[in-house]
Amino acid sequence: MNAVITVLGKDTVGILAKVSTECAEVGVNILEVTQSVLQGMFAMIMFVDITGCTVPFSRLVDSLTEKGEEMGCRIHVMHEDIFNAMHKI
Repeated sequence: MNAVITVLGKDTVGILAKVSTECAEVGVNILEVTQSVLQGMFAMIMFVDITGCTVPFSRLVDSLTEKGEEMGCRIHVMHEDIFNAMHKI
């Protein structure tokens, strides 16, 4: 099972490190990541494998949302099935 994590906010040192650490602590494996900084705004998309996640998906969502608030960013986690359903014609 996979999920998509998006991070948006003002660029600061350590955003990628903090999000990836949060994932690693609960057994979430990062498969792909892309990031950009546009006029001081940080944007990142991560495609992650949640098969080995040691906490319920809802707890992962909550902890990353909280981490985003601590960093002054918005972090959104979406299960791959929902993401695919939203983008299917």
